[in-house]
Amino acid sequence: MNTAGKITSFTAAIAVSFGAAYGLGNTVGPLGGTGPAPHADHTDSTEQEGAGDGGDHAESAAGGLQVSEAGYTLDLMTPRLKAAQEGELRFAVRDRSGRPVTSYEREHDKELHLILASRDLATYRHLHPTRATDGTWSTPVTLPAAGDYRVFADFTPGAKNAPDLTLGADLAVAGTYKPAELPKPSRTATVDGYTVTLNGDLRPGVAEDLTFDVRKGGKPVTDLDPYLGAYGHLVALRAGDLAYLHVHPDGAPGDGRTEPGPAVTFTATAPSSATYRLFLDFEHDGTVRTAAFTVRTGASATAPEPDASTSGHEDGGHGH
Repeated sequence: MNTAGKITSFTAAIAVSFGAAYGLGNTVGPLGGTGPAPHADHTDSTEQEGAGDGGDHAESAAGGLQVSEAGYTLDLMTPRLKAAQEGELRFAVRDRSGRPVTSYEREHDKELHLILASRDLATYRHLHPTRATDGTWSTPVTLPAAGDYRVFADFTPGAKNAPDLTLGADLAVAGTYKPAELPKPSRTATVDGYTVTLNGDLRPGVAEDLTFDVRKGGKPVTDLDPYLGAYGHLVALRAGDLAYLHVHPDGAPGDGRTEPGPAVTFTATAPSSATYRLFLDFEHDGTVRTAAFTVRTGASATAPEPDASTSGHEDGGHGH
């Protein structure tokens, strides 16, 4: 698939359709959706319906709310883990006949991207599991707090004309549970000495540019490292149902037009009025970081405070 403008959307009701460009990141916040949200070169007719009216049709752009779709099922073999203890997360993607899928299209250097998020959106993980020859995937993971988590598998099967899919399943983490409050909307996120500023607004049914400006020590970062074939990845989760949207950049390193910072831009359309958490992954000086933002959209939403800052959600990270 073409890197440009690729969007993988997850099952049922995620609320944002992002299009062209690319992002950043180490630690910060959510979005969600319904039905497979297509990459730009695999646009699905359901996502086009209601594209300009902000109506219910836009909900089809959401994903990650279903465990099965288009004949494929996410089989989570590890339904529970213990908080603050390293465990192994194992799963398989099965076809209509129940056989594990062993052929995938590579997307941004990986056959499958795995996202974990707690229901309160305080913890976020972008993992890259390993696939065995029998089709079973596995990855070590340590989750800091007890509670309910959602596992999202973002992939494209290797079968002819197979759709881009995001399947989701619930994961229970045992221990004493105290849900965290969702951070307030803010235009600025800080992580490991980096300051990331969001410019632009999400609006239901209307395509808007979201530009993330990355700085360190007050100076623009103009040498972001390529990460998974791009200068950033954006995952959006909708607060309340964790509808999921995985956004890929429009440009790519070495294409002659995409600069390695400080600005990273996405075109986004929110399918519904809601509060979202945006997780922007970016790499600089060999380290991947995540910047998280809480964003409200819709007529009843209040504008994020322009000078408020946050160090991100309670816990965010990557696994490789």
